[in-house]
Amino acid sequence: MSISSHTKATVQPFYFEPMVENPMALDRLDLTFRWGSYGIRVLRCHLTSFPPGTIIDFHHHSDYEFHYIPRGKGTVTLDGVTHALQEGLLYLTGPGVSHRQEADADEKMDELCLHIDIVKLEQPADPFIHAEAWGEAWEIAEADACILQLDELPHVPAFDRQEAKKWFLVAYEAWRSNKPGQYTIMKQSIIQMLLRTVGAYNIEQLGLDLPARDMKSYRYQLAVQFIQDNFRRPLTLEIVSERVQISSRQLQRIFKELAGLAFTDYLQQVRLQHVCSELLQSVWTLEKIAENSGFATSNYLHYVFKKAYGMTPVQYRESMLRHTQKD
Repeated sequence: MSISSHTKATVQPFYFEPMVENPMALDRLDLTFRWGSYGIRVLRCHLTSFPPGTIIDFHHHSDYEFHYIPRGKGTVTLDGVTHALQEGLLYLTGPGVSHRQEADADEKMDELCLHIDIVKLEQPADPFIHAEAWGEAWEIAEADACILQLDELPHVPAFDRQEAKKWFLVAYEAWRSNKPGQYTIMKQSIIQMLLRTVGAYNIEQLGLDLPARDMKSYRYQLAVQFIQDNFRRPLTLEIVSERVQISSRQLQRIFKELAGLAFTDYLQQVRLQHVCSELLQSVWTLEKIAENSGFATSNYLHYVFKKAYGMTPVQYRESMLRHTQKD
């Protein structure tokens, strides 16, 4: 093998080559979104290349600018100190941080740039939902922790050990695909860049005190939902407890404590509620209603219904229909 052919064989493809075709594509989007209690506007998100010897003299921004070096080398001067740049490094120039960039005299330097504006938003009270029940409180806490740490990052380059820069290509491919979900993917890509940039500096990650489930209530909810979905089928305490993955004795205790009923009484109550609905809304026979409500026979349904309501199913239907007609 000749030297030239060996050299060609060892050249690594440029990971961000797809972006070369349209490196400023994402800059043309008015990409804004909410993350936790912050509004984020993407000002720039692109791939750029500095020819050998290019100098970008001292300047600063009132926003956050993230720099990632995917190829080449050069230097950056931050707080009066000059640092070498090479493939795999990143650095952040936060609001007001003056910096100077220079590409190597003999080698061009590529840069992935994310320039964003972060604004603290007011939290409007939503009377229709409990946000915390749907996890929004977690997102708010994560965003707060990330933004706080961004302001505390040292003004020195760091290795992109969590590969934040790869999310540029994820966002770009989402734009290029022009398929449903592209906005969500781009939004999540930007968030990943922020989180992974913080992680690159190996700052101690203080885990959130995530709310834990009340397992008793959780298992009760699972059991109730399973009963509601399957009451027409033959159900036993053992079948439901197996689905909830606890012992039948534990499940029985949970029902007595949270529903105030034994399991069989609760199941029967659910079935009888369905029977009442069918008696009023259908013209089915008692045999058909029994079959559709999980009762083995119409005779057994007749017995259970009269014991629970003090009248037969037929009497209940006639009584309720008369009442409806009077209204």
